[in-house]
Amino acid sequence: MLNSQVTTSQHVERERAYDVIASLMKIPFLDEEVANNSFPRKMGRVDAFNQQNSRKDVAFSWTNVYEKEPMPSTALESSSSMNHGIIKESVGQHGNTDIKELNSSERKFREFICGEEALRVSPTEPYCIHRPIRRGHLNISQHYPMQQVLEDLYAIWDWILTEKLHIPRSERNLYSAILVLPESFDNREIKEMLSIVLRDLRFASAVVHQEGLAAVFGNGLSTACVVNMGAQVTSVICVEDGVALPNTEKTLPFGGEDISRCLLWTQRHHQTWPQIRTDILTKAMDLLMLNRIKESYSEIKEGEIDAVAVVHSYEDGMPPGSHKTRLIALNVPPMGLFYPKLLVPDVYPPPPRSWFNDYEDMLEDTWHTDFPRRSDISDNFYPGINVGLPMWESYPVLTTKPKKEEKIGLAEAVTSSILSTGRIDLQRKLFCSIQLIGGVALTGGLIPAVEERVLHAIPSNEAIDMVEVLQSRTNPTYVSWKGGAVLGILDFGRDAWIHREDWIRNGIHIGSGRKYKDSYFLQAQAMCYINS
Repeated sequence: MLNSQVTTSQHVERERAYDVIASLMKIPFLDEEVANNSFPRKMGRVDAFNQQNSRKDVAFSWTNVYEKEPMPSTALESSSSMNHGIIKESVGQHGNTDIKELNSSERKFREFICGEEALRVSPTEPYCIHRPIRRGHLNISQHYPMQQVLEDLYAIWDWILTEKLHIPRSERNLYSAILVLPESFDNREIKEMLSIVLRDLRFASAVVHQEGLAAVFGNGLSTACVVNMGAQVTSVICVEDGVALPNTEKTLPFGGEDISRCLLWTQRHHQTWPQIRTDILTKAMDLLMLNRIKESYSEIKEGEIDAVAVVHSYEDGMPPGSHKTRLIALNVPPMGLFYPKLLVPDVYPPPPRSWFNDYEDMLEDTWHTDFPRRSDISDNFYPGINVGLPMWESYPVLTTKPKKEEKIGLAEAVTSSILSTGRIDLQRKLFCSIQLIGGVALTGGLIPAVEERVLHAIPSNEAIDMVEVLQSRTNPTYVSWKGGAVLGILDFGRDAWIHREDWIRNGIHIGSGRKYKDSYFLQAQAMCYINS
C-alpha cells in the first residue's frame, strides 16, 4: 500500500534525524561548524519569560457534560440554607411524581462546550469535537463544510462574549472589535471572519491587524523579525517602520503540538513510556497531558536531560490513573523546530487549498481596465474606475494564490525571510531584532539555540556577523493582543476601521478607494489611507 510505504519512509527519516540530534546535544556546541566559526557568537542569557512552568502533576478531570440541575420549586420556597437531603425529602412528598423521570429530565446535556472543557470531554459521551481552525487555516473539508465551520466560529465567539466578557448581544452595537489574525490566513478567510464579527456578532465596527505586526507594537518596537510559534503553525514575517513586508512571510507547518507528539514518540522509542493506552487522536485529554509535560520538563540544553514525572492514563469510564516514570532525552523534541523530519506528521489531511482562491482581490491591476458598461447608464455611475489610486502605487501587486508552507527548519526560515528584504542595512537590523512570540517561545534554552542556529544558517558571503533575539517585555503568549489594543487606539488607525453598515450594504464598491474587504495588505490599511 502507498500509505504504508510513506509511513515507513517517514519513520526511517525520523530515526535518522533523532540519531543526529541526540549526538549533537552531547557536544558543547550545537554544531561542530558553529564551534569553529570565526564570527563572534553572542552568549545565551536568561529571558525573564523563559522560566519553566510550575510542574503540576495533578490529573485532569473529565468535563461535566450536563447542565446545572434546576432547583425544584419546593426548594425555592424553603430557606436558602436548606441542605441537599431536605430537598430530596420535599420532592419525595409528591406521591404522583416519578423520581427517575425527574432525575432524567434534570440531567440534560449541554448544547455545546467550548475551550479547554471541550478537550476534557470523555470519548464515551455523545459529543463530537469540532476544530474550526487547524494548521493556520479554516478547517474546511468534505466532512466539515464551510457553513459549519463559520457557525462554529460564531458559537465560540458568542460564548466568550456572553459568558466570559458579559457583553450581551443587545449591547454589542456599542462596541468595536479588533481582529488580530495570523499571517497564514488567506483573503477569503479574512473576509469570512470579518463577516462573522460585523454581521453575526453585530459589532459597530472592526479593524484587522496581522499578529506579527501587533506583536511588534506590543513590545514597543517598530522594526523586527517576528517568529510566531503557536500550537500548530510557526510563521516568520519582517516588520519595518510599522509595516509588515509581505514578501518576507514564511509559514512552517509545525508547532507546539508537534513537539508534544514527538515527546511521546521519543519516550516510546526508548521504551520509557508506561504501558498505557495514550491515544491523542481519540482522546484530546492525552494531548493536554503531553502539553503539560512538555511545558514543565522539556528544554533545549546540551547533555542528557531526564526527569521523574507523573504520567496519567485516562481510560473510558474510569478515574485517571497515575504512573510515576523517568522520562529521558527531554531536550530532543524541541529540536524538531530546527529538524522538522524529527516531528511526527499530523494524522489529518490538509484543507482543500483550491477553496481559498479569491478572484475578487482588489489589489489586482483592475483599476486601469475598461469594464463593459450599459448604454443606458451614464459614465458618472462608475466614478474613478479608470483612475489609478496613488495610495496603492507604492505597494507591489501580487496575484491571489494560496500561501505556501515551507518544508524547512526554523533557522533557515528566519534567515531566508530576513535576506529576502534585499537591503544590507535592514538585514543587519532585523538579524539583531528577532522577536519570539507564542507559547513555544517559553521553551527553556530556545533563545541561545535560535541565535546560534540562525547565525550558522547565514551564507558565508553575507556581511552579517551578529544575531540577537530580543527579550520580550511581556508574556510572549499574549503580546499580540496587547499590541492589537495599542494599534486600535492609534490616531492613524482611525481610517482603517470598517463599519458594519458599509461592510454589509456596500460590499465591494468599485472606485471607492475602500479596498479593505479584499485587500491582501490588510495590515497596511492605516498607512495607505493616511497617505491618500
